[in-house]
Amino acid sequence: MKPSGEEERGQLRAHKNTHVKLILTSLSAMAAETSTFPIDLTKTRLQLDSSSRSTTNAFRVASEIVREQGPLGLYKGLSPAILRHLLYTPIRIVAYENLRNAVVSADGGGGGGSLSLSAKALAGGFSGVIAQVVASPADLVKVRMQADGRLVSQGLQPRYSGPLDALNKIVCTEGFGGLWKGVFPNVQRAFLVNMGELACYDHAKRFVIQNQMANDNIYAHTLASIMSGLSATTLSCPADVVKTRMMNQAAGKEGKIIYNSSYDCLVKTVRIEGLRALWKGFFPTWARLGPWQFVFWVSYEKLRQIAGLSSF
Repeated sequence: MKPSGEEERGQLRAHKNTHVKLILTSLSAMAAETSTFPIDLTKTRLQLDSSSRSTTNAFRVASEIVREQGPLGLYKGLSPAILRHLLYTPIRIVAYENLRNAVVSADGGGGGGSLSLSAKALAGGFSGVIAQVVASPADLVKVRMQADGRLVSQGLQPRYSGPLDALNKIVCTEGFGGLWKGVFPNVQRAFLVNMGELACYDHAKRFVIQNQMANDNIYAHTLASIMSGLSATTLSCPADVVKTRMMNQAAGKEGKIIYNSSYDCLVKTVRIEGLRALWKGFFPTWARLGPWQFVFWVSYEKLRQIAGLSSF
């Protein structure tokens, strides 16, 4: 049956709204990524450190980067990080909202709040998996370029001169499939991060509003972003450590690879460095996720309001 004029207009509005949301998420993600990237770089360096030195901490690592490379050294790898979020964030945010609304509509519910936390967690995790598979090559380049800073600090030549050079060399030396190295721990991390982040933000914001702790404003968005950042960090940090180490390793001169799989990386990390090593970089990760989510969610919610869209 041919849809009515009202149904066609509704479909057009839905498509238009989706395009607007993709643009708004991209803008908000760029702002959040740029403002918190130095913390992400520090976290990556900590996770790549396989030593058991108790003196290694986030402040010391950040200080060494500034001393050896200058303040701009804290932004090594920013361009592929932004490219990643131009792919990753719009897909996961819009996919989650569409999944949530579709399930609510199918159940005859009246809003996202009618979904259980477990249902939101599954929707968030699934959305993150889809987005991460698409964005994994950009994530790989970001991690490799961040790790290059350690080579520079040791007086060695960096492997890559820029994002395009990194992409070209990875394809030439490791094959096209090499762009998805670490994709499995990456996907695992994305599932856990988005399960904690999206579901917790959505649920926490509605909890705050429904219990009249705050209206649907910056206070509710801030509280929800802090809570979601903590839960996402706790769930995802072990997978993040494995992902970072898997993505950074490349075949040596003799083709030797340190970790054969993400499981092998997990086992060796725990056996050699102890269980606590799986949460290396926890505080800089949380310190980044908190501000990142604050900047992202507050700006995204505000941009939605300006664009005439309903609250997330």
